[in-house]
Amino acid sequence: MKKPIQFNSDNYQLYGVLHLPSKKKPAVVIGCHGLMSTGDSPKQIALAEKLNARGIAFFRLDHRGCGRSSGEFSSATSFAGRCRDLESAISVICSQIGTDSPIGLFGSSFGGAVILEVASRIKTQALVTVAAPICSEAINPPYLNDPANQELLRTLDRDKLKFDVSDRLAEVCGLLLFHGEADSIVPVSNAFEIHEKVRPPKQLICFKNGDHSLSDPSHQAEFIDKAVSWFEMGLKGFSD
Repeated sequence: MKKPIQFNSDNYQLYGVLHLPSKKKPAVVIGCHGLMSTGDSPKQIALAEKLNARGIAFFRLDHRGCGRSSGEFSSATSFAGRCRDLESAISVICSQIGTDSPIGLFGSSFGGAVILEVASRIKTQALVTVAAPICSEAINPPYLNDPANQELLRTLDRDKLKFDVSDRLAEVCGLLLFHGEADSIVPVSNAFEIHEKVRPPKQLICFKNGDHSLSDPSHQAEFIDKAVSWFEMGLKGFSD
């Protein structure tokens, strides 16, 4: 079952899709997309379908200025704003499913940094990141997979995109990290540093010759399989 949900974050109306399994009061994973992406990313849709099959709900949202959410991308996009979007999403999903439901978070690239920041402040049971940077200064030019987005990227206020989650990581646990060893945008050294600083349980999976988006089908398949197992293990203990 797919349930469209609209909710507010600051002065923006955000849009998301809640994928619900047949299980009553399921655990739920909330996903954060990358800087230039939306909640319709293939990674999130695939995760939603596989997690639903294991009885776990998944909520994929469009951040402010992205997809079907309100706001102008160029003026609305900031690291702090995306963190507030995620916190608002957690609140609304808990009201939909139940405040005692275990929460997991998924984040890709810029979205990975967002969930690490938020997870340092709230209680979560399981986290998964793909190609997450530890700070904005660690991201290499041209910052993007798709050169067609370069002009839009230039419209953003770089100061509002600055972040550094390194001092937050000691408060984070239950993290599974995926990273391509050949990632030219967010070097794999970011994953090593994040993995070193977070608390256990934790696991780092590096893909040989893997790029930023894990475009190799075998890498994507392994990512989905192991991410679903990690969430299932981290969110276990919840019963109907």
